[in-house]
Amino acid sequence: QVQLVESGGGLVQAGGSLRLSCAAVGNIFSINAMGWYRQAPGKQRELVATITRDGNTNYADSVKGRFTISRDNPKKTVYLQMNRLKPEDTGVYYCNADVALTPGMNYIPSWGQGTQVTVSS
Repeated sequence: QVQLVESGGGLVQAGGSLRLSCAAVGNIFSINAMGWYRQAPGKQRELVATITRDGNTNYADSVKGRFTISRDNPKKTVYLQMNRLKPEDTGVYYCNADVALTPGMNYIPSWGQGTQVTVSS
């Protein structure tokens, strides 16, 4: 069984910064892509940023130049550094990871429980 444990959310003023962390816990053989998604009240969940095992990154246009995704493969952890935050960045941020528990097993997407980020104007 896999758990994605998130931390680092909170309340910040516009222009401020936050750093989210997400650690994959469990008997894991391998992790492929990892990423962050967010869901604002009344809206669908949307992609924020993803990173491959080799470090290739992809960002939503709305966060390019402000957010940076990174990962520590030995620690099975992904980070999201969020700078110059805006009120529209408010939402619940979810960690995602494609995880294989045994050799030869297909990668299965796993989700964290979500962490609230609130940016005040």
